[in-house]
Amino acid sequence: MKPLNEMAFEELVTELEDTARAMESADLGIERAAELYERAGSLHATALERLTLVTARLEQLRNATPDRHA
Repeated sequence: MKPLNEMAFEELVTELEDTARAMESADLGIERAAELYERAGSLHATALERLTLVTARLEQLRNATPDRHA
């Protein structure tokens, strides 16, 4: 399992989707379900953090660029 800080945003989302599918399995033991739930939470938090940072950077760029339509 690749460390979260080494994963690209797209990798985080893909693994989160895969983890969600694995959690839907009816024959999942309680320990494995807990592991997957914990991993999903970490993936979600990391992806959200990255998305928030990128959004802030884009907002800074937008504010720093002169409005050419004015």
